[in-house]
Amino acid sequence: MKNSLGKIIILLLIISNIYAEDFIYNIKVDNPTPYLKEPIILTLELNQTNPNIVLLFNFELQKSHKYSFQRLNTIEEDTHHNARVKYKYLIYPLESGDIDIRFNLLKRVTNDSSVAYSFSGDRDNVKGLVTKDTKVILPPLKLNIKPLPQNTLLVGDFKLTYSIKYHKAKAYEPLAFQVNIKGNGYPPILNHILPKDANFTKFQEKPIINSHITKHNIKYSMALSHSKDFDLKEINIQAFNPKTQKIYQLKIPKQHFEIEQIDIKNLIDKTNSPKVLKQDFLWLYTLLSYIIIFIAGYITAYTIKWEKKIIKVDNNPLKSKIESCKDEKELLQLLISINSKKYLPFIEELEGNLYRGKRVDLKRLKNKIKLCYNIN
Repeated sequence: MKNSLGKIIILLLIISNIYAEDFIYNIKVDNPTPYLKEPIILTLELNQTNPNIVLLFNFELQKSHKYSFQRLNTIEEDTHHNARVKYKYLIYPLESGDIDIRFNLLKRVTNDSSVAYSFSGDRDNVKGLVTKDTKVILPPLKLNIKPLPQNTLLVGDFKLTYSIKYHKAKAYEPLAFQVNIKGNGYPPILNHILPKDANFTKFQEKPIINSHITKHNIKYSMALSHSKDFDLKEINIQAFNPKTQKIYQLKIPKQHFEIEQIDIKNLIDKTNSPKVLKQDFLWLYTLLSYIIIFIAGYITAYTIKWEKKIIKVDNNPLKSKIESCKDEKELLQLLISINSKKYLPFIEELEGNLYRGKRVDLKRLKNKIKLCYNIN
């Protein structure tokens, strides 16, 4: 194997050996010096050399935090005394520097009589077959993983499109915002697309992932809301293409949103002394209708601040709102809508459940929120 400085070449790493004179193996990878998260293809070929036995194989890569993998296919040409098997894997290195790809290989030896009696399905799917199993220790495949340029978020060749249907809305009305990232490389899954320091309320669903080997199409659905006009700053997502070794930017230009504010004076009933009880209930119904307008958007409640007076429906309406949340998503939307920094730890915990797969005990979390802030 030779390295030529200054030239872009594809290196082929091949390891071959004879194991106990029963079979030979051949391991190859299309690129032994990939970049971090650059996809590489590993192929293992097993060829029987001892014709006096019936030979079967079980093979898999060892799991590691240093890389992820998936089996692409298995090709078998397995006459009982001349087994030939080829395994192909897609590997994504997840750490830079030198890493070892390790293997689990089981050699299974049997005879014609046993096969004739109990063999069913393919050679890796036998029931009741009597075999003599031996664990084969293959030397690890050593790779040198190159680090990515600083601030790289995506690795591969991707395109970004976005859709914002409306730029005008009423106060607190959600504005739908969709982003689509499509291309080849490491799955382009981002925890955050919207800026963390945004001064508006934001919601984000779990991304819809459509992937096939190294081809990916990821759709992000979000919503924005505010009580007044606001701007969404320009979004720049830095990506790196290992094949061309170039850095590029996926951009969403600055967006301006116009919000129609509701005059709070219109919500106040000017009649001080209702003539009949029926009219009083009508006034209350009208008032509640306007409040519902204020708390629109993904079943999210938003606290309405009155000028010099607050209308209370019960002793602590926040308690009932917390208890009425049916799942983690509703609770997250409620806490975000309150717009208070003291709930940030609980918001982050819920986001970890919704977007990063962390487990959350919803009942325990509700009780913790009420206990921390003395919500009775």
